[in-house]
Parts: sequence; structure tokens; C-alpha cells
Amino acid sequence: MALHNYWWLLIWLFLFGGISLAFIPRQEEYVLGERCVRWSWFAAIILVLPFVIWAGWRTDSFGDTGMYRMTFNQMPVGLAQMPEYISGLTKDRGFSIFEYLFKTLISRESTAFFFLVAAIQMLCLVCVYRKYSRNFWLSIFLFIASTDYLSWMFNGVRQFLAAALIFAALPLLVKRKYILMVLVVLIASQIHTSALIFLPFIIIVNGRAWNIRTLAFIFSITLAVLFLDRVTGVITGALEDTAYEGDIMYFNSEVDNGTNIFRVLFYSVPAVLAWIFRPYLYKANDPMINVCANLSIVAACVYVFSYFTSGIIVGRLPIYFSLANYILIPWLIGEVLDSVSAVFISTVFVGVYTVFFYIQLHLGWGMI
Repeated sequence: MALHNYWWLLIWLFLFGGISLAFIPRQEEYVLGERCVRWSWFAAIILVLPFVIWAGWRTDSFGDTGMYRMTFNQMPVGLAQMPEYISGLTKDRGFSIFEYLFKTLISRESTAFFFLVAAIQMLCLVCVYRKYSRNFWLSIFLFIASTDYLSWMFNGVRQFLAAALIFAALPLLVKRKYILMVLVVLIASQIHTSALIFLPFIIIVNGRAWNIRTLAFIFSITLAVLFLDRVTGVITGALEDTAYEGDIMYFNSEVDNGTNIFRVLFYSVPAVLAWIFRPYLYKANDPMINVCANLSIVAACVYVFSYFTSGIIVGRLPIYFSLANYILIPWLIGEVLDSVSAVFISTVFVGVYTVFFYIQLHLGWGMI
């Protein structure tokens, strides 16, 4: 079951995408009051199922999988020992409790736990992309080919589980159900504390694309870069005497020289497109697309800041915002271009992301 030839990630997308286009009919449903054509749940689940399987049966050679497996295997079993185990936890208790209950009540196999986590993560993405993306296949393709799939579902799974839960709750944000959205973020923060960063953006990203709040955030990031020494001093001071005190060493050190500039530029493309085509955003005034555009702006700004500071700490935060890119890009393609041009530009995006996939896995990680 383990994945060894990573080209299969894209091969499966192209293979089932073609089968679905030819043989599986789309269905009509209402999205934010408008009648839309969407993938059926059956087709959507079949498309993503192999990615759940591959993430669940991944080997210890990828990322921090070995550490997660060791932690799971060394974890005690039994409800009677649970209070003592919880009392010894210093951070991210929600994930550890979830892991403990799974091992005690469901299965002692680490692979089964990885499979469940991957299924929850992917289901969160499917729920949003299937309903709100103009091109569900393209959204999933961009997620896979951008290497977000490997970076997060094979590695950093606690943080991505928190990010996926917040992303699944995006409709609450669009409908301005702020209290429920805050509760989701607080629950996600028990899985990974970094989820708390999303709290102020509940207000910042709502409203029209490129609103005054997002512009103010861009301005604040610019100031943070200009006064970098003072800002990093504040951040390291805030990390002292916390569970993340050990991460202070990564700021402005030889160990971590920031996020790669090519990744920063690559993930900034959706925000740049949202700026270029903002008249279309203003005209459509679609609540979900407005939020996605603003989230893309935030993701780009955080990536820029991570370039000057820490790729290990700051560079991991954009995942709370960048998943919206894969709704925004298909929408811009479909809204700005006619049908023929949209097909051509979609093909260009597929080609560019495939090249990025190869560069990252071959030159960056040496996996293909």
C-alpha cells in the first residue's frame, strides 16, 4: 500500500479525471443561493481515496512520520492511566487525547491511526472544494501538485489537522457566524496551538476583497520587515517560558535562513492575480471568493515575512490561509476568461504546477 513512485499522485488524477469526465455525470445543487453544477459525492470520494490510503500507509522515511509512530507506539493504553498521561502533556493536548482514545478504544495499530487522520483531513478539503470550487478536479490537482499534500498529510499532520478543520469551517466565516467560527479555531488550537493565529483574521478577511483591513495587514507586514530586529525580539520574548521556547533558536540563525524565495513567489501568484483582476472580484462580490482572495493575500504576506525570518516557524503558518488559493484560482479562470481560453489557461496551470512538482520532488527532496 505504501507509495514509492510519487508520479502516481499525478497519474491517478489524470486517469480518474478523464474517466469521470467521460462517464460520471455532474449534479446540480445550490451554492450560496445560486444553481451550480458540481461533482457528485461518489466521484469526489473515489478521486481522493488513493491519497488517503497513501497517506495512511506511508513509511517512516518521510518527514516526521517515524516520530509520530514512535509516540503512538510508546503511548500507554487504558482509560485508568489517561489522567496521569494527560497531566504530563505540555502542548497540543487535544491531539494527544484523540490519539490516546483511538489507541485505547479502537486500534493499537499506528497505521490505522494515520489512516483516520488522513481521512479526516481530506474530507475537510473535499467538503469545501466540492461545493465552492468551480473546478473540483483542478482544486485537488493544485493541492497535490503544489506538494501541499506531501508536505502536510505525510508530515506536520497535527498542524494540518488543525488547518483542515478551520478550512472546513470556512462557510461559517462566509456566513458571518463569528461565534461558531471562534469556537472551531479554539478547538483546532487544542490540536495545534498555532491555530490561534487565525483568530484576528476572522475579521480581517471578511468583507470585500482587498478591503481596508487586508491593506492594513499588508502595511503591517511591510513595517515588520523594515523593523525586523525589533519584531523578532518581540516574538522570541513571547516564546520564552512556553512549550515552544526551544524554537527560538530558529529565528535569524544559520539553522533556518527563511523560506525559499521561489516558494514565496509561487504561493504569491494567487494574490497577485486577485490584484490584477480585482474589478471582476468587485463586480461578482461573491462572499466566498472575497474571503478566499483575502486569505490568499494573507498567505502571501506571511510567506514574505517567513523569507526574512524563519521557514521552520513562520513558514508553516500560511497553511491556515493558502488552502483558499485552490478555490480562488479556478474561479478567476472561469470568471475572467471565455470557455476556450479557460481550458487553455487551466492547461497552462496544470503544466506549471507539474513542473513545480517535479522540481520540488527531484531537486528539492531527491524523491524522483
